[in-house]
Amino acid sequence: MSIINIIIPAFNEADSIAKVIGDIPENADEIIVISNNSTDATIKNAKQAGAIVLSETQKGYGHACLKGMDYIAKKEVKPDIIVFLDGDYSDYPEELTKIVKPIIEDNFDFVIGARQKSLREEGSMTTQQVFGNWLATRLMALFFGSSFTDLGPFRAITYEKLIALNMQDKTYGWTVEMQLKAIRQNLKYIEVPVKYRQRIGVSKVSGTLKGTVMAGYKILGWIFKYSFK
Repeated sequence: MSIINIIIPAFNEADSIAKVIGDIPENADEIIVISNNSTDATIKNAKQAGAIVLSETQKGYGHACLKGMDYIAKKEVKPDIIVFLDGDYSDYPEELTKIVKPIIEDNFDFVIGARQKSLREEGSMTTQQVFGNWLATRLMALFFGSSFTDLGPFRAITYEKLIALNMQDKTYGWTVEMQLKAIRQNLKYIEVPVKYRQRIGVSKVSGTLKGTVMAGYKILGWIFKYSFK
């Protein structure tokens, strides 16, 4: 049976984190929440819900993910699969079984939960998010021949392949970096359609002008950097 660890970056997600943890299926062996300099009750609520909680004071999605990976690297028994999941309850954690199935049953290396329009709650993605996903995935298709349609945060990857990617981005470019490196390293990948709803609270990225601009800058920066390699 595959050992599954879940990494959940969280910045001030006190109102949602327990709901996320509570909906994760029992086949997850360990749930690791990384509080990314939270100032609310995120840490307390995550611990009470049964998660391992780490703290990362350097702000940034990538910083939090790397903190979780560092924790896992020090474990005596390593997992087979790592799942990344947001802490805002916009994803449906119970769909984890669907996310990991292609890895367990069909030997895929990497799975993206694609937030298809037909499965998205109205208003769950902003106009800039929809456009940004469209532009980024179109450019990846143009430059690299990929078949990605989304940069969805709900994703699974084998631990061995994740380590081989040598992830580096500390902030907004984490998801696209992973997908670009997966293409370059010829990982066997697939998208599976997942549901998506309005998050609890305000997004720290798409909910602010600065976050939107910086995310777009980092995503396009990674794509153009790899296109000229």
